Amino acid sequence: MDYDLVAAQARALFEGERDAVANAANLSALIFGAFAGLNWAGVYFVRGEQLVLGPFQGKPACVRIARGAGVCGTAWARDETLVVPDVHAFPGHIACDSASNSEIVVPLRSSGLVVGVLDVDSPLPDRFAASDREALEALAALYAASSDFS
Repeated sequence: MDYDLVAAQARALFEGERDAVANAANLSALIFGAFAGLNWAGVYFVRGEQLVLGPFQGKPACVRIARGAGVCGTAWARDETLVVPDVHAFPGHIACDSASNSEIVVPLRSSGLVVGVLDVDSPLPDRFAASDREALEALAALYAASSDFS
């Protein structure tokens, strides 16, 4: 995959648009279409002590996730990217889609705070390589820098 091309496409999508929801919708669609072997890609936004579902691509998903719960809530609580090769082995995994076998969750930061997470799931075990992590972290940073969060 050409990660530089995907980043250039993201920059073009975000140009002139600061709305976090609109940009999250385009980011989710871009990732879902560009990365092979996915069954879900989307954003959750921090709302109090919960993550609340934002724009996504894939099957219907869990709407609210508590801080520290599942892969998304844990990535938020730790403020670190989590790459999970086998979600079934992750303590407290929340199975929104039983077809998911691996997952990566990247915190979204704005003004030094975690404002949400980028969540990407795959039906393939151990789907996410170090290069995918780097690319998704760069896309998450670009999205956060291009969006206004209230």
